[in-house]
Amino acid sequence: MASASAMINSTMIETNGIELEVFQAGEGGVPIVLCHGWPELAYSWRYQLQPLVDAGFHCIVPNQRGYGGSSKPTAVEAYDIHNLTDDQNGLLDALGIDRAIFVGHDWGAIMLWQHALLNPDRIIALANMSVPFKVREPSDPVIFWEKMLGTDFYLVHFNRYPDVAARSFESNVRRTLKNLYRTEHWLDDSPAQPDGYTIIKSAEIDNTRGRLLLQDHDLDVFVHAFEQGGFVAPCNWYRNFSRNWETTADVKQQIDIPCLMIYGEHDMVPKLDMSASISDLEIHTLNCGHWIQQEEPEQTNRILLDWLQRKALPLLS
Repeated sequence: MASASAMINSTMIETNGIELEVFQAGEGGVPIVLCHGWPELAYSWRYQLQPLVDAGFHCIVPNQRGYGGSSKPTAVEAYDIHNLTDDQNGLLDALGIDRAIFVGHDWGAIMLWQHALLNPDRIIALANMSVPFKVREPSDPVIFWEKMLGTDFYLVHFNRYPDVAARSFESNVRRTLKNLYRTEHWLDDSPAQPDGYTIIKSAEIDNTRGRLLLQDHDLDVFVHAFEQGGFVAPCNWYRNFSRNWETTADVKQQIDIPCLMIYGEHDMVPKLDMSASISDLEIHTLNCGHWIQQEEPEQTNRILLDWLQRKALPLLS
């Protein structure tokens, strides 16, 4: 596995009216932007950096807005999909890059699917993990989830009870993250990882199912960041589902760039048929849970590098 040494140093880059804390490695190579999910950091990509640099890529790895040392605006709407994707545009502009390859996981994937719809001219190719592309729903998704799954469903809970979950997470950050960052739940009594109950109650219970995904020094990186920055800003990404739905009514739901999708077989996120909406799509499924690139880094790297060589790099020649 690659070391995380390339992620020791970061720079603050102005973009879209805020600052992002950005880690870079392999300057001069083909630009590839790695976008983390919730509740994660740029550090989540530590196993991917060296293999990508060795293959000739310039890795650009931001702590997204609301995370790590990046700006944390107070307004909820500051975390809507237009601000999140404009952050990516501004990041490329600041680095003098016209187009890049993008890779996302979890909320990073949700954001990048929309980035491909809103700003396809800035993306060479797109690889996402865990969360598949879903066309815009016919009605407000939060209202639908509340009707079908109730207010205890975490996506509804974050919207209907602002900051309640975030403050609970903050009351015991280490326990929260130890509960969430687990793998091999499926070998015990849970069919998926993690479940909604674990997410909401993660600061109040000791979750003994599965094993902790991170080594102590890795966990310390995440704990320090969230003890300093909190969970309110990261949870604000969830609080914009309705706003994002309202403001993308006229956006065509079709992606015509090469796309890679990597699922975790035991992830709680459901798999979807994306063939009608993505013209060039390749799909892989790994025997892991939600934290795909950290649970199975070597397999993730093998699939990603092979796809990049076949699908992305030829577009640059």
